[in-house]
Amino acid sequence: MHAHDSSDHDSPPPTRIRWLILGLLFAISVVTYIDRVNISVTARHMMPALGLTDQQMGLVFSAFVIGYALFQIPGGWLGDRWGARIVLTAALLWWSVFTAWTAMAPASSLASWLGIMGALALTRFLLGVGEAVALPNFNRVVTDWLPTGERGLGIGIAIGGIGVGAAITPPVTAWIMVNFGWQTAFYLSALLGLGLAVIWWFLARNRPLDHPWVTDRTVHRTTNTAPTASSSIPWTALRQTPTVWWLVLSYSCLGYVAYVYMSWFYLYLVNVRGFDILRGGLFASAPFLAILVFCPIGGWVTDRLATRHGLTAGRRQAGMAGMLLAGCAIGLGAWIDSPYPAIASLSLGAGWLYFSVGAYWSSTSDLSKTHAGSLSGLMNMGANIGGAISPTITPWIAEQWGWPFSLGTAALIAIIGGLLWLRIDPEKGLAQEKT
Repeated sequence: MHAHDSSDHDSPPPTRIRWLILGLLFAISVVTYIDRVNISVTARHMMPALGLTDQQMGLVFSAFVIGYALFQIPGGWLGDRWGARIVLTAALLWWSVFTAWTAMAPASSLASWLGIMGALALTRFLLGVGEAVALPNFNRVVTDWLPTGERGLGIGIAIGGIGVGAAITPPVTAWIMVNFGWQTAFYLSALLGLGLAVIWWFLARNRPLDHPWVTDRTVHRTTNTAPTASSSIPWTALRQTPTVWWLVLSYSCLGYVAYVYMSWFYLYLVNVRGFDILRGGLFASAPFLAILVFCPIGGWVTDRLATRHGLTAGRRQAGMAGMLLAGCAIGLGAWIDSPYPAIASLSLGAGWLYFSVGAYWSSTSDLSKTHAGSLSGLMNMGANIGGAISPTITPWIAEQWGWPFSLGTAALIAIIGGLLWLRIDPEKGLAQEKT
């Protein structure tokens, strides 16, 4: 393996079809979040209907995160090995089935063996396994379809779909649940995923060269010399590359903070800031709308900076700025007394947090084009370990010392994540493997 295998000569030339591919990734991103978030809304009706306690429901939520964290690296490796077209299609079908099964599991024979909580926890674990494949394979697609100078923007657009999914799911799911029952919410989102699987299979290809709509074949001779298939994960090289570990550590900080928004923001607005249920729901979407806007902008900025100042400086400036500004905005929002400026500041915090996402994911492609899937899977596993800790620790700190301290901790963690960028140097590539 070369010390650095992501030079510009093997990045694909731009084709118009790449925007269609990015649009599809954005749509898949929206659906992953609908399928992940809908249970936190339906829980209100599910718990009394199925006789589950808060504690039991918490375990069902955690089962998803465990499956999701454990399968990041295998999911990325599959994309590196087989290409993202087949892997994402299979993943969409897989997790749509388990989304629908969430509604059926409590009444199934599985529940008579494992109990209702056991059946639900297993179903959500398997849903997490399927969804784990998504983001590392988005990175595989962006690496294969976009030139180096557009990868930050590409992954920023793809991951920005999170903002839409997380913002629309609570109100829409609540409406479906009230009018048609909680099961219907799962059946409808499963159908959405199945439809998208079919569309992705027919419209996507692994590389521009393989796509029937890409007309100018001469331009694409260069891409064919860089095969994506790679049989094994270069563990030795990863272990010997300090940048990989700093990247994982820094992104774990981002994961910790992101999960505070995903698990506690709504309840914080209602219980701590005193909003009623509907207004709370409305304002709870503000951080996610900020993510929708800031995520692609941050990706675009890191690409511009990388083109102007070199890869490492470009990734570092955008990644560090996003994390440090997120820390400041969250810290400020935690201590402001007045609720509306507090919401504005905390929402900006989420926006700045995701402003740095493009820099993180592009850095994994910069480090190694061949192993972009596995590498980003490793990094995202870190984020989900951080994410598994924060939903539990956040309310505990709040109970001991109050919510300003609890959110202040998240702010501090964001700042630490930003400072770790000083050690991240994607331009060097992976360490040489010892043969």
